[in-house]
Amino acid sequence: MGATIDIDIGGTFTDCFVVWRDGYGKGKAPTTRYNASVGFKNAIAAAAESFDASMEELLADTDLIRYSTTIATNTLIERTGPKLGLITTAGFEDCIIVGRSRQWADGLTPSEIRNQARAEKPEPLIPREMIVGVRERVDYEGDVVMPLRREDVMERLQYLVDKGAMGFVVSLLWSCSNPVHEHMIRDIILEEYPDVYLGSMPVLLSSDVSRKQGEYLRTMTTILDAYLHRDLAEQLTSLNEELIDYGYNRPLMVIHGTGGMSRLSHTTAVDTYNSGPIAGLLGGAEIARMYGVENVLVTDVGGTSFDFGMVVEGQAKFYDLFPIIDRWRVQIPLLEMKTVGAGGGSIARISPTGARITVGPESAGSMPGPACYGLGGTEPTVTDADVVLGYIDPDYYLGGRQRISLDRARRAVEEHIAQPLEMSVEEAALSIKQVVDMNMGNEIYKEVVLKGFYPEDFILLAYGGAGATHCCGYAEALAVEKILTFPYSSVFCAFGGSVMDIISVYETSRPLVFYEALIDSYFADFEEFNDIVEGMQGRAIHDMEVQGFDAERVRFTLELDMRYGTQYFTEYVQCPKLFLESEEDSEAICRLFTEKYKSLYGESSAYPEGGIEVLALRLKATYPIDHYRFPTYEAVGEDPGAAVKGTRPVCWEGKGYLETEIFDASLLRCGNVIRGPAIIEAVDSTCVLPGGRRYTVDRYMNGLIELDG
Repeated sequence: MGATIDIDIGGTFTDCFVVWRDGYGKGKAPTTRYNASVGFKNAIAAAAESFDASMEELLADTDLIRYSTTIATNTLIERTGPKLGLITTAGFEDCIIVGRSRQWADGLTPSEIRNQARAEKPEPLIPREMIVGVRERVDYEGDVVMPLRREDVMERLQYLVDKGAMGFVVSLLWSCSNPVHEHMIRDIILEEYPDVYLGSMPVLLSSDVSRKQGEYLRTMTTILDAYLHRDLAEQLTSLNEELIDYGYNRPLMVIHGTGGMSRLSHTTAVDTYNSGPIAGLLGGAEIARMYGVENVLVTDVGGTSFDFGMVVEGQAKFYDLFPIIDRWRVQIPLLEMKTVGAGGGSIARISPTGARITVGPESAGSMPGPACYGLGGTEPTVTDADVVLGYIDPDYYLGGRQRISLDRARRAVEEHIAQPLEMSVEEAALSIKQVVDMNMGNEIYKEVVLKGFYPEDFILLAYGGAGATHCCGYAEALAVEKILTFPYSSVFCAFGGSVMDIISVYETSRPLVFYEALIDSYFADFEEFNDIVEGMQGRAIHDMEVQGFDAERVRFTLELDMRYGTQYFTEYVQCPKLFLESEEDSEAICRLFTEKYKSLYGESSAYPEGGIEVLALRLKATYPIDHYRFPTYEAVGEDPGAAVKGTRPVCWEGKGYLETEIFDASLLRCGNVIRGPAIIEAVDSTCVLPGGRRYTVDRYMNGLIELDG
């Protein structure tokens, strides 16, 4: 078997994880926002060096490349998408402008929401003058009430074209039940305005992006998909062509935020949002399987943000069914990863009152980066504080490939934090570290407890370039007994991509009453239910076959979005069977829903007296892929002496500077034990081990951190 390459483009670094020649290699390069392919190729070249090979040799022997990207995030931040026109049902032109009267709060931090006087609604991606209505109507059952008139469509199209529209979004009322009018409008557009006039911007229909109820969410999802499509298509198509030039002639697989992936040709732009952190979450589920544990907390401290999520009962099972992308709530089922503006590049400042230090959410990114980079950044960041404290060796950053300056880091911390607060540079740097660690730990604790769990019942996985540097700090708030770090922690999200299967997700909205309390009756229209599932299954098989995958190997799982009667919000349950055969099956599904509802909201929260409804069905089609399995090693002894590089002064909380042993992570062997205080250096990460903790190299060569004594 040839190589597999997994790439994760983050806000600061582009990471690469390669499986080849019965082993793995890793590479890391700065993200090049002006042209993502440059950082992409540099990371692959760095990984190829692990095998003493060139990038060309590696690509020529590669079977599969999987890719996660932040192009979508960057496009929204910079507002570089094309000028679009929206065609909707007459009378609903203001739907996305009104935004359910809650749009002003979507995407804001809790502190920003509390300060309502300063909160503003986001500028719409499609302004009001680029929104038109056409006279038509389909009812909730999919029946045509008012036919669509071609003349009406042509008049509205001409208006949008005259206004400079570079593409069209079509979202009509109840098209999730019957998209016939949306299809008619697309046919008219393609007939009257061929592709040559529209450039690379396609006509996007809401019924193709989401088949769930809710015109605002469905419309916003489609608008975001259209807005992101051009930049994503241009960069990925260009990247695909460059890979072919370098000898790679296989498909480029794109990772989705839903937890799956597919070929570039079967990926919509909105699917890629947050795909890197989601790959890390699924990597955490693989680690849980390796160690035979059920509950793990995955924590990724990168250069720009801190992402964390939960694996429960061995699965990444928490979905955000209506996630917020930038400032807009949408209608795609993303696996849940929480993000906090806390990373190595997060900027430390003094609060407006002058009383305390704040860290993030603003980040210096990779350009200009932290002050210590010497690329123009002047404000202190978390990385600058780590350099001042002696955690990071300026001469060994990225294995010595990037030189950083201790003097610049000290100057930034001194000028912006230490002098205004009348403290020493070391006290200021320690305060920055304590604040960011506390912020991360508190966010994890709050999320775990709100979901009904105890943090101490989890193992903490620490990864990302700064994960091992700060994990002992933010673990203090959680009372977790074990922390795992990895030789590949700085490229863990890329590793997560390497354990993913081909997964596609299909959704259909269909209100079904599964339990009528007044007559004590369970759902019995099995034909209707099974027809819906068969329809989604047929689409899934077709898509898999078109991508070249054997339909016989595809596995299916079914999830149902359910609620008690008269409720607004839903919870999902995994259906034990794909097809229903009896009322006993319906009763079993209702029982699962009630059990889950009680586990989330308490024993007395269930309300079957109100009836139980299914609002949507979601089918997952999975095509399994063989994955790399890490070898295990025999312990050779506890003494880590062979890995000692020397000592250097390191500033520890409550102790000041201590001459601290520095260990080379690449020279550690299975069974070695290190007791803190100590620093364990790898080429692309640094583990900071305070006093009272011990670090043991386990059978997978991962680092297990526990309380010592």
